[in-house]
Amino acid sequence: MSEVYELYVKTNFSAAHRLKGYPGDCAQVHGHNWNIEVFVKCKKLNEIGLGIDFREIKQVTQDVLRDLDHVNLSELPMFQDVNPSSENIAKFLYKELSRAINSDGVNISKVKVSETHNAGSFYWEE
Repeated sequence: MSEVYELYVKTNFSAAHRLKGYPGDCAQVHGHNWNIEVFVKCKKLNEIGLGIDFREIKQVTQDVLRDLDHVNLSELPMFQDVNPSSENIAKFLYKELSRAINSDGVNISKVKVSETHNAGSFYWEE
């Protein structure tokens, strides 16, 4: 049996969005304080016992979120063809973070995006 470690970091950003085609008030521009959780699987530890430094995960995540913070997500190029829903934001973050972090034995396993403390979405690939 192989070992697997899963690390995570939590962060947040604030942004507006609207859901085109939504049959209700979410079709109007409104904002959220989005809560983000990034999960990273590591299959081995380095010589000092780390799978990946939390600081690296946090820095890469902040770099990606910088373009999403305090903007209207609906106006960004990556959300022109899809609604900036929790689901699509999670997928976008997963893809961007995977490009920056994935390496031999270290992979983004999933991303959680929550619009509120009671509702959110996970995205991962199998």
